Amino acid sequence: MMELKARNNEELLRKIDENLEPGVVEVYINLRPTREIVVRILKRAPTVKVIGCPPSLYPKVSRKVITALDRIGIKLIPVKHPRGRPRKYDDGTMAKVKRMLRNGKSLKEISRELGIPLRTLYYMVNGK
Repeated sequence: MMELKARNNEELLRKIDENLEPGVVEVYINLRPTREIVVRILKRAPTVKVIGCPPSLYPKVSRKVITALDRIGIKLIPVKHPRGRPRKYDDGTMAKVKRMLRNGKSLKEISRELGIPLRTLYYMVNGK
């Protein structure tokens, strides 16, 4: 799914023109899909079958827009996006830390080996 995020409609329309590629099938926009935005998306990528928007904006989309999209076989769906700062260390790294702890390594040794700050390791292990 290609994501297009902007602060206002003008910026979103510009990003659609600049970044949306013709072969895209799924698009996520962070603003309410107006008629103008939907038309621009379909002009740039006629192969689009799914347009996603935030769940909070979905009820505010015009019935005419939803009906028109439905008529041409395009789904408009609410898509929940994760909020907040992304994690720096993935689950694989956490599993490696736990495995090293089970094998008797100290947090200081793990910190040196993996290049993770000691304070971060304490945080990861204690689950705060």
